[in-house]
Formats: sequence, C-alpha cells, structure tokens
Amino acid sequence: MPHRVVSPRLMSLRLMSSRAPLILAATAFLAAGTAHAQTSNNAPSPDVVVSIKPIHSLVAAIMAGVGAPKLIVEGAASPHTYNMKPSNAAALQNAKIVFWMGEGMEHFLEKPLETLGSKATVVALEDAPGVEKLPQREGGPFEPHDDGDEADAGHDHDAAAEASHAHDDGEFDMHSWLDPRNAKAMAAEIETTLAKADPEHAAAYRTNRETLDARIDALDRAIAATVAPIKDRPFVVFHDAYQYFEHRYGVSVAGSITVSPETAPGAQRLKEIHAKIEKLGATCVFAEPQFEPKLVNVVLEGTSAKSGTLDPEAGTLTAGPDLYFQLMNGIAQSLASCLSQQG
Repeated sequence: MPHRVVSPRLMSLRLMSSRAPLILAATAFLAAGTAHAQTSNNAPSPDVVVSIKPIHSLVAAIMAGVGAPKLIVEGAASPHTYNMKPSNAAALQNAKIVFWMGEGMEHFLEKPLETLGSKATVVALEDAPGVEKLPQREGGPFEPHDDGDEADAGHDHDAAAEASHAHDDGEFDMHSWLDPRNAKAMAAEIETTLAKADPEHAAAYRTNRETLDARIDALDRAIAATVAPIKDRPFVVFHDAYQYFEHRYGVSVAGSITVSPETAPGAQRLKEIHAKIEKLGATCVFAEPQFEPKLVNVVLEGTSAKSGTLDPEAGTLTAGPDLYFQLMNGIAQSLASCLSQQG
C-alpha cells in the first residue's frame, strides 16, 4: 500500500482537534478563576481595624481569603503603654468596623474611638456573648496583704488604685483570650459583625469561623496535655495577665510582681513576692518581653527559683491568623520547660 503523505497544515488541524476538549476545559477553568476574581474585586471587604495582636489574629483568620484587617498595636509594643501614631488615626478614620477588647485593656483608644472612629461599628469583644469575665485581682500574691510597713503598704495601695483605674476600675481581668473557650465566643461575635456589614461574604466568614473553631478545640486539647504534668507546681508572673489560662487549665499561679505594668510595685509588694517564692521552695518567675526584667531579678535574688519568659500579648510574634495558636502554645511550652526542671 503506498505511503500516504499528510500535509503539515492538515496535521496541525488534526492536533488542534484532538486537543480541543483539553483546551476548552482549561479555558473554562481560567474563565471561572477570572470570574471569581472579578466577583471578589466587585465586592471588596469592609475596612476593618483591630486593636491588639491576639484578637487581630482571630479576625484575620475569619477574614482569610476575603480581606486583611489592619492592626494598631504592632511589633513589640504593649497596649498598656501605647501611644497613637498618625497611621493609626488614619486607619480609624477610614474604618467601617473596629474590634477591641475594651477600655480596660486599650485605654489609649477610648477618646480616639469617640472622635476618629465615630462613624465605625465599634465592637468591644470583652462583652461578646459567651465570654466569661473574671474579676480583677488586687494583691500581688493574690492574698490579703500583711500589715507590714505602713508606708510601703500605702505606696502599694496607691499603685493598686492606679492599676484599677487603668483596668476598667479594677472590675474585670481583660486578658480573656487566654481561655480558648472565650476565643471561640469572640470568633462568633466577629463573624456575626462581619457578616452583617458584608453579607456578600457571609458564607466565607462562616466557613472560616467553623475552621477556626475546630483548630481552637484541637489547641485546647494539646495545651491541656502539655501542662498536665506541671500544673500543680506554683510560679510567679510579672503582671497578673494569666488568670484565664489558670482558670482553664488548673495551673498554679502563686502571684504577680505587679498588678498592672503601668504602675511600679512598692517595696512591700516585692518583699511579699520574695517571701512567697521562699515559702513555696524552688519555682519559676516569668518575665515579659515588653518590660524591663529588673524587678524579676530583684524577687529572684537569694532564692533557688529559675526565670522564664511569657508573652501574653504576643509582643514578639508576627501578626496574622496563626498568631493566636503560637501565643497559646508558647505559654504552655514555656511553663512546661521551666516548671519541669523543678523537684
């Protein structure tokens, strides 16, 4: 049979015909992606501003794939000592939604929210439905003070009064995100607020919140397992920020060097903490990265206690949706590392 010659043009047409289904499928896929991008572009997310890293992380997780919330207290700064920047003021002016814990935590935001953020929906997550609120503790050792030196006791009374003013009149401890159950309650309020302001992305917010809830449940179980071997071993912290972690996991916080970082503790309080450490025997005293460690060294002097670092406000962590998990795991791991060395 004679060999049949196929022209290059005919070969090209045949190849194009055989590949047509693949090309059409690829085109349809690209078209679908373009259509999705166009839909997203046509329905921008609202401008959202969040005060501090722990709750910014929850908001960022729920907004994933839709938008990115702006953060006010960035880097290693602390909300206890923060001063507003021009960029923060601009963000508040443009915000549609502002999430914060409340004036007891971010006292610096109270007046700017009344003026710059007056057009925004402002959500205080300390008041989110389902959030358990614990009373603010007053004494450094979490016990009634001894009579001691009247002058020193008076100084500590003044410091406690100042701390109470800075922490919403001393009524509630504001670090409620340190209980994962509270974080889930906050996440539900965040989703509700976002969906109401941006109904076009409500389904995405709901899916993201459900995913976040599942991750928080797994985190909760992992932390409980991590601290179980050391939860009965007492330790001292720099300031009283861990009550919710203590309440959830049963760890033994024996006291804090200061009630609030805004106020320096008096000599009597340092004396009480030092005595508490000696009474308890070998334990751990935890500093915080945002504050000078001098006071920690004072209470450690002459004792067998070891030192560590806890970061309840995530000053050393990079902001984003994973920060909350790094924060909580970091606290658990730091406690386990230091306290496991004790006899």
